[in-house]
Amino acid sequence: MGDNGRVSSWSAPVAAGPVDAEVRVPGSKSLTNRALVLAALADGPSRLVGTLRSRDTDLMIAALRALGTGVEGPSGALAAHDEDLLVTPGPLRGAEVDCGLAGTVMRFLPPVAALAEGTSTFDGDPAARVRPQSTVLDALRALGADVTGDALPFSVRGAGRLRGGRVEIDASASSQFVSGLLLSAARFDEGLDLVHVGPRPVPSGPHVEMTLDMLRESGVDVRRPTATSWRVAPGPIRAVDRVVEPDLSNATPFLAAAAVTGGTVRVPHWPTSTTQPGDAIRGVLGAMGASVALETADGAGHGTLVVTGPGRLSPVDLDLGEIGELTPTIAALCALADGPSRLTGIAHLRGHETDRLAALAAELGAVGCGVTELDDGLEIVPAPLHSAAWRAYADHRMATAGAIVGLAVPGIEVDDVDSTSKTMPGFTGMWADMLAGRG
Repeated sequence: MGDNGRVSSWSAPVAAGPVDAEVRVPGSKSLTNRALVLAALADGPSRLVGTLRSRDTDLMIAALRALGTGVEGPSGALAAHDEDLLVTPGPLRGAEVDCGLAGTVMRFLPPVAALAEGTSTFDGDPAARVRPQSTVLDALRALGADVTGDALPFSVRGAGRLRGGRVEIDASASSQFVSGLLLSAARFDEGLDLVHVGPRPVPSGPHVEMTLDMLRESGVDVRRPTATSWRVAPGPIRAVDRVVEPDLSNATPFLAAAAVTGGTVRVPHWPTSTTQPGDAIRGVLGAMGASVALETADGAGHGTLVVTGPGRLSPVDLDLGEIGELTPTIAALCALADGPSRLTGIAHLRGHETDRLAALAAELGAVGCGVTELDDGLEIVPAPLHSAAWRAYADHRMATAGAIVGLAVPGIEVDDVDSTSKTMPGFTGMWADMLAGRG
């Protein structure tokens, strides 16, 4: 459903020819929500410039304000379009937290609530109630928190402090369990010794590196003694003014459009060095035959990413364990390639906004593609595709995957395009502008 419980069906437009457009992508959701949490726990006010304003980030802002943090726009109030924010820490108090379908809210904020005075209650969308959550809640119990429940809805009864110390977790299902604990750990009395003991590696490693980089920028003493452990020393979190990078994962559907249509899409302000997993799309598109170049880098470490599509898309065999969130975009491209592809290392996607492996298998199958769901991924065998309804499952990346397929296949009807507001408000307008060549 959309932000207000509505479902908006959308006829995905077919590309009339090769696209030729510049697409300016809003700020990163992952960076925005991490920056908001660190600013709320910091030793003074922080300014955040270029934040994403979307459903996920607005849920984070609303929750932090309810917990006692000041968040203001340039005018002093907070308007829906304000991207430059002043975050002022305050005494943390119990609150009602609406997580929506945001994994960052449901996993990053329970440790913050454990540091508050009073009881915080957490709930969210019906689909969020089945997302894995017990890992972070069990860890908080082991660290001294009073937690009731193992999934949404749950409550955290804070005492104004948390003991902290050593805890072992199985973070095989989500890197957010690691990041959520690390972000608040410097405020624990004993800091945190965190050890991953799961049967599989922590997925989406770049997201953990993003968290570590931001902690270090905030003056936190965080170390990685082994590949599966992290140590955060107790101490202050320094207030830091940050400029948020564009959301590179949200750029990937537009870059995919260049690949599908044999056209060119330019994305300005692409960082030359980043921890965002979306940066890996450059290598993926190159492997599928596209021309990919990062041009005219400026002195601030940004350039313009230029992708030009090939005459045909080559199939790929990829382990996406580190970049699982790109799977819907890549799977849509594979359905339009000229041979079978295998995407592996992504068993953890079964616990995302929806079971993305089952969802992709169902929707690509519905339009005529051959898809086999593997233990840890998908095998995709292209075939002549046809019109069909495309279910988004309230999942923003499933909706954009339908838009990619619709570039080449007439009659793709995405049932819930409003789900894109989770991380990219105005997606359909941006998509139309791209197809029209409007930058």
